[in-house]
Amino acid sequence: MADRAESETPRVGAAVLPDPGSVPHDSATTHVTGRSEYVDDRPMLRGELLCGIVYSPHARARLTRLDLSAALAVPGVACAVTAADVAHNLWGSIIVDQPLLVEQEAQYAGEVVAVLAAESRESLAKAMRAVRVEWEKLPAIRSIDQAVAAGAFIGAERSIARGDADAALAAAPHRLSGTVVIEGADHFYLESQAAIAYPRADGPMEVHSSTQHPTETQHVVAEAIGVPFNEVVCIARRLGGGFGGKESQAAPIAAYAALVARKTGRPARLAISKDDDMIITGKRNPFQIRYEVGFDGEGRLLALKAQLHSDGGAYADLSTAIMERALLHSDNAYCIPDMHVRGQVCRTNHHPHTAFRGFGGPKGVAMIESVIEDVARTLGRDALDVRKRNVYAPGRDTTHYGQKVENNCLPALFESLEARCDYRRRREDITKWNADRSSNPRGLSMTAVKFGISFTTRFLNQANALVNVHRDGTVQVSTGAVEMGQGVNTRIAAIVAERLGVPIGAVRVMVTSTEKNANTSPTAASAGTDLNGAAAAAACDRICARLANLALHLRDLPPERWPSRTAGLGTQPEAQVTDHPPAEPVRFEAGRVHAGPFSIAFADLAREAWLSRISICEYGHFATPDLGFNKLTGQGRAFLYYTQGVAASEVEIDRFSGEVKVRRVDLLMDMGRPINHALDVGQVTGGFVQGMGWVTTEHLFYNADGLLVSHSPSTYKIPSIQDTPRVFNAHLVFNEGNAANIRGTKAAGEPPLLLSLSVWTAIRDAVMNARAARSGGRDLVPMAIPATAERVLRALEPEAFAAIETR
Repeated sequence: MADRAESETPRVGAAVLPDPGSVPHDSATTHVTGRSEYVDDRPMLRGELLCGIVYSPHARARLTRLDLSAALAVPGVACAVTAADVAHNLWGSIIVDQPLLVEQEAQYAGEVVAVLAAESRESLAKAMRAVRVEWEKLPAIRSIDQAVAAGAFIGAERSIARGDADAALAAAPHRLSGTVVIEGADHFYLESQAAIAYPRADGPMEVHSSTQHPTETQHVVAEAIGVPFNEVVCIARRLGGGFGGKESQAAPIAAYAALVARKTGRPARLAISKDDDMIITGKRNPFQIRYEVGFDGEGRLLALKAQLHSDGGAYADLSTAIMERALLHSDNAYCIPDMHVRGQVCRTNHHPHTAFRGFGGPKGVAMIESVIEDVARTLGRDALDVRKRNVYAPGRDTTHYGQKVENNCLPALFESLEARCDYRRRREDITKWNADRSSNPRGLSMTAVKFGISFTTRFLNQANALVNVHRDGTVQVSTGAVEMGQGVNTRIAAIVAERLGVPIGAVRVMVTSTEKNANTSPTAASAGTDLNGAAAAAACDRICARLANLALHLRDLPPERWPSRTAGLGTQPEAQVTDHPPAEPVRFEAGRVHAGPFSIAFADLAREAWLSRISICEYGHFATPDLGFNKLTGQGRAFLYYTQGVAASEVEIDRFSGEVKVRRVDLLMDMGRPINHALDVGQVTGGFVQGMGWVTTEHLFYNADGLLVSHSPSTYKIPSIQDTPRVFNAHLVFNEGNAANIRGTKAAGEPPLLLSLSVWTAIRDAVMNARAARSGGRDLVPMAIPATAERVLRALEPEAFAAIETR
């Protein structure tokens, strides 16, 4: 990886800033020593119950018998909860269409029908075995093609268009059409879904949940048990990973625990196993994309039409918003003059699919990057040259939804990484290598990302924060952001420390709770720091204004007349200050406050403020400005800014097994002015490797009844240390040109994952190189995601597999 000196170059359209430093993650020590507390680590209370779930094993089935009598007779079993116990049995983040518990008909394998609660794990296990459930299996829709044929859809078809794609296609010198198949993937967070509900006799029910969206969890729990929102408090201390899988789907888990707690009056804990978690929770939406592209002899894209279908599963969850994001990112880094993309979510009998790092962005980007590879192969050109010919540039910098690409670093990023990774020489070497048909095929590809940062639903782009300065100068900060390993607390602490001019060690970011921060948005869309950090900064600015005015007041007073000398006796009038900007410059830095030659320790000034009855606590609210995307017309400013990057990946394929080895990755990301360099590098490299798993080895298998069978680490292969690139060069560009966001930083959570598509396109490059070496042609070889070893081997040797299968 890049060291600090390397990460300061290249200068991509902006001045290079000094390394901002790398304060350790606030939980780094407790993580590595095993002392970090997650939901299921909380000590058991006297009388606490353990919960288990009963779910459908069929994709679609009518419930004909649910007999819990034997289970309830097991010693130690306290209760069972069914749909009859739920005050309001429907929930949904966008469309309220999903039952918490099955009433008559299950719509997917894994849909919960009952919850049992017992005093011990042994009693619970025995009771679960005693449950008697009978089902009548019903016809099910198990694929996108079946859903389209049946007209089974969720929501209306969405469309985004610019120009006249049909006319431009008809006039284009060259045309191609194709289909991109993208399968789902599991989030595989290390901490499975978990919640504990504590029924408080003298206050609201307290729910501790592993959730990315405490507010939604609070509301779903309240509706399920039939109380107003103020009768539930949701607390999320930290998550052992989320990646979008706990944005919406943590809420019903918390509701199950709360229903038991409400029914029994006892604390209830539900921490499901990895197997059950994978079976019942939704995945990254599978997509099927059909496209037609028109282009000229130089590889310039002239027109694109695409129809995107996604598998939403049995209920809506977040799939309509995911589809919208896929449509918005179908251009990725490239300007296409005439473009028309349409998207429709299909209703199937799978678990409801949900948010996953990148949301719908990876699907749209996979499509256009695959298109560019095919255009280049058809014309006999290098795909990098085709990308550079089509990349957004001055005069060609408006997207198909009408937003200008501001602070556009994409052309410079391509040029810089091309030189840094020695792309041209390596391409020549790979061509020579592949000419030897006895060698393992190699491929090389460079792809880009232009990821829009903001929720596309405008009202979600808001946050609030509570900043409490104590008399000793230390600070507590509460926001709606949830720490799930990404370092949002560390970044917010850095923002507050910088604003107040105190050491970061003086700032403590508190546990996330709906009691302190209400009506919050989920920690998602890579916007956790952007929104919550800006809200905290707004609170700090008002505190600083008061303290600055007080400092100016104290400067003009003899120390013997300061509040610390006189307030107890009441001999001096109190300072009357406002939170308007001070009349003179006042600096907060290095733990002191400076007003000209006058200087006072921040802690001393905080104490003087308290003695003067001046508030040094503040609530801040932030709403992202300048957003104006019209969902009905598909036009407008959808994002505050774009995080941009490029990656070049080289792969080698074992020609006997189809196994892919990633030999080298060079990655260059524009992160604006990073708040924390080390955390950003961790996000960039971690996101890339997670994406590698999605495009190569992570394959979901379902049985004939629609039940997931690859539901454990032994059957579902996430990347291991053996899968990481043999050479992995990750560099960050310091770009001072991004003025849109708090402190000039750019989001790091989701964008790097999309660069892993360079591994997928490199695999296609290697396969087509090998095929061309044999036939001398330019055959286009489709490759579904994930490009598993079997799929790669089939693509390399289609004739051999055809012969085997016809025997």
